[in-house]
Amino acid sequence: MAMLTVRNLPEDVHRALRMQAALHGRSTEAEVRHILALAVKPQARIRLGDALAALSRDMGLTNEDFEVFERVSDKAPATPPGFE
Repeated sequence: MAMLTVRNLPEDVHRALRMQAALHGRSTEAEVRHILALAVKPQARIRLGDALAALSRDMGLTNEDFEVFERVSDKAPATPPGFE
């Protein structure tokens, strides 16, 4: 597990961290870990499919916009590569 040292932390910030940790029933170190995790990790996992669907909706794309791919795509089965 990684370690982090924070230098030159103002005393009033350290005091506020200790107070907040006490209010949450945690050590100051545990409180800092909690604050850092909330700051850098998304609350919910971002799923690629959901993000792309939202982007498409925002752009106003519909299913009809994608029907062109069905018309122009090659329906023949792919030929596997030969290694002779």
